[in-house]
Amino acid sequence: MSSYDISLTTGAAVEISGIWKPSPGRGQSHELQTRTVKVVGEADPQVQPPLITSSDCEGAGQVFKVSPREIAAQEEQIEYFRSPKYLTVSSQLHLEAYAAELGNVWTLSPTFRAEKSDTPRHLSEFYMLEAELNFVDDLDKLTSFVEFFIRKLTQRLHESTVAHELLNPKRTGQTGHAEDVDLVQRWKSLMSPSSWPQIHYTEAMSWLQDAPSKRGKLKAKFNSSPTWDTGIQLEHEKYLVNAVGNGLPIFITDYPKHLKPFYMPPSTGSSADDPRKETVACFDLILPEVCEVVGGSLREHRLEQLLRNMRERGMLQGRADETPASPEMTYPYLEPNEDLGTLQWYADLRRWGSAPHGGFGLGFDRLLSYLAGVPSVRDVVPFPRYFGRADC
Repeated sequence: MSSYDISLTTGAAVEISGIWKPSPGRGQSHELQTRTVKVVGEADPQVQPPLITSSDCEGAGQVFKVSPREIAAQEEQIEYFRSPKYLTVSSQLHLEAYAAELGNVWTLSPTFRAEKSDTPRHLSEFYMLEAELNFVDDLDKLTSFVEFFIRKLTQRLHESTVAHELLNPKRTGQTGHAEDVDLVQRWKSLMSPSSWPQIHYTEAMSWLQDAPSKRGKLKAKFNSSPTWDTGIQLEHEKYLVNAVGNGLPIFITDYPKHLKPFYMPPSTGSSADDPRKETVACFDLILPEVCEVVGGSLREHRLEQLLRNMRERGMLQGRADETPASPEMTYPYLEPNEDLGTLQWYADLRRWGSAPHGGFGLGFDRLLSYLAGVPSVRDVVPFPRYFGRADC
């Protein structure tokens, strides 16, 4: 099987043929020397995570709170779920729980973000294709999988009737896409066997800061000055994907730790000598014009380091009961006055044994708008919801 063959998954039924013979090894009398493995019943790794959650996965605070429309008239409002709950901004945390038991899993699920961004790139309700892969300990393996996945998906779509109609030269100017979009070349760039360029965040900053002094097409002046602490803005992404990618998608990797969520581990070679320069093992995939379409990372699978990240971000709550916890109730690596709150279940995934893993989320509607050449993501959604609008 190829390294990306997903037909043989946890729970699949298989027929194995071979020779049953005495074993030379200790601890077993016989062994099966396998010749063929046939999958007779696949176990689909698609799962359906909950839409109502107790946490803001991304840590940006852009969540919609869930509460009943009619609340009993009481002096104090009682939460329906006993504590505040929200519409999910990402299924990642729950996918990690599924993956711990089932292996590699994925979902195509609604996602909700209360971003006050009135742009053609943003929706308040959209679909995200998210996947979690077990036993991944290298960021390059994750980006390679994302590249493989998008290339294969585009190739399969290219054979469909819809794609043939969309890319038919006779329909030029009738599809509603931007007039200056070379849609055929856009598809070719995604199906190209050439590897997509990768650039480290630190290197990207050098490109951006040097852009005003360059010549020709590489020269650029930005409205927002690129700095390490403030991150990469949309205009910076557009410059990088053209300058570095030359028409191909690019991966930007290893962003500063302070710009990313608590669950990301340090980059390979990242030094804690200067906390301001610490980076984490993550990436964004940037497509021309549309810009970020996929974001992903390795996950911190070590309990002590995960709790340290949470402590640094003020995510560990004070215990309501001031009485010191009994030894059997003490949680590893927590201070006596600290409490994990609604994220204890997530920490427990590490407490009781974990393996290196990683995953990603793909903005499905953004990818569709890119492939269709439609400049606004709102025009590929039947009932778009965005800042200030949810009419029906």
